[in-house]
Amino acid sequence: MNITFLSQAPVYQGDAPSLTFAAVADGEHVECTISAEALEDHFGAASWREEDLQRAFESHRSSIQGAAEQLLSRVGATSVTLRSGFFRFREARGQTSSSRA
Repeated sequence: MNITFLSQAPVYQGDAPSLTFAAVADGEHVECTISAEALEDHFGAASWREEDLQRAFESHRSSIQGAAEQLLSRVGATSVTLRSGFFRFREARGQTSSSRA
């Protein structure tokens, strides 16, 4: 599967605190979402405020996109949501994506 991520800033979703970012998977536009909880738990977001989520995303963009790519490769060209549990599972399997040093 050929997956590329657009370089634009993610969009804040206030109704279910999260950020949505765009990918193209095998020529299909796909929305990827990462929850505020995942950004806080695994990527150091100070709070669920938009500014803090954006800062955490930009600081860890490559790790977050790598996780989204892994998930997209499994499910195909469909929208995906990265939640905190996904990252806990990856970390338990030794596939760390955070840099909580």
